[in-house]
Amino acid sequence: MSDCLFCKIIAGDIPSDKVYEDDKILVFKDIAPKAPTHLLMIPKQHIASLAEVTEQDADIMGYMMIKVPQIANQAGLSGGFRTIINTGDDGGQEVYHIHIHILGGAGRMPFV
Repeated sequence: MSDCLFCKIIAGDIPSDKVYEDDKILVFKDIAPKAPTHLLMIPKQHIASLAEVTEQDADIMGYMMIKVPQIANQAGLSGGFRTIINTGDDGGQEVYHIHIHILGGAGRMPFV
């Protein structure tokens, strides 16, 4: 998607502070962190939002769920972490490329 911010980051057109990358996903630091550790995990495959996930996306979505705790552990979040997937305008989604927020390092985080 030529106009997608995250696709441009994946392509290397926009720099990011990468913490992990493989052939399926990219993980980088959020530019407006809401916790001491705030990472974004994105698939290299463009999927606009969780509301648009289909059976064809099961492999990448499962892969991402398996990688979240590994990435959190590598980031030093052994005491726990929060994951968030904002979906749609009313769900607070700002970039329409599915992404998982991984947050932690703030002690017990308040629930919202």
